Amino acid sequence: MGNKQKIIDLFLTNVKGKRPDTTGSNIKHDGKDGHWLERMMGIAANASNTPDIYDFEMKNDTTSKTTFGDWSANYYVYKDRQYGISRDNFLTIFGKPNAEKGNRYSWSGEPVPKINKVNSFGQDLIVDAQNNICIRYFFSKDQRVNKNVIVPLILQQEGLLIARWDAASIKKKLENKFNKKGWFKCLKDKQGFYTTIVFGDPINYERWIEFVKSGDVIFDSGMYQGNSRNYSQWRASNSFWEKQITSRYPNNCHAAVALTRSLWPALIFCLIFSGLIFYL
Repeated sequence: MGNKQKIIDLFLTNVKGKRPDTTGSNIKHDGKDGHWLERMMGIAANASNTPDIYDFEMKNDTTSKTTFGDWSANYYVYKDRQYGISRDNFLTIFGKPNAEKGNRYSWSGEPVPKINKVNSFGQDLIVDAQNNICIRYFFSKDQRVNKNVIVPLILQQEGLLIARWDAASIKKKLENKFNKKGWFKCLKDKQGFYTTIVFGDPINYERWIEFVKSGDVIFDSGMYQGNSRNYSQWRASNSFWEKQITSRYPNNCHAAVALTRSLWPALIFCLIFSGLIFYL
């Protein structure tokens, strides 16, 4: 039996038709369904940068986006001594206060740039000639009315590098997870019951960076004051992941066969009944 079939059998035996039982889990923990799924699939909780099971990376069903990884940048301007700013300074300069969180500053949402577009905070995201991912700041394009007060003179530059993800670094992290046998995702129905397992091909860095360039893969930052974790999520919409699917189980053919078999008794009855009417 191949490893892929072992995964399918685990899903069909332990997961399909069930809704996650998170009794006893921290109700505020977003990953509680994922931890249940890991247990059902025989995956021990770990932070290892290796595929989850049998050289396949597992992803759980989500409402809108699915994550490739939480990968912090290799360079941040606040770590560059020549600028003399702290991480908190970085957040107040390049982030935005959240009124619902006591005006806590975060680098998330509006301030975080999309590919090849300068946003209202003067920031853009590009892929350079070496396939590094860079976020730059342009003082002249910063639309904040008080930018002269917010941004220190030393940072009032055009094309200032404020974060960079080195190609070699992300390549290693991505390919250790996704470029072995590939990936699979466990999908639920609208009632929250698992119904289907889908598989996709391995993904190398060269293919992945093209998805970044096209805007299919986005940088979804959640960095905020008071938490040392950077929350540097690289994600894609579920419609994107759907396009990458190469096989699904149970597949439509199996479902069609099962439906046909379930209708056989009724079909036979109709044929017999029609024959009797014709005879009479």
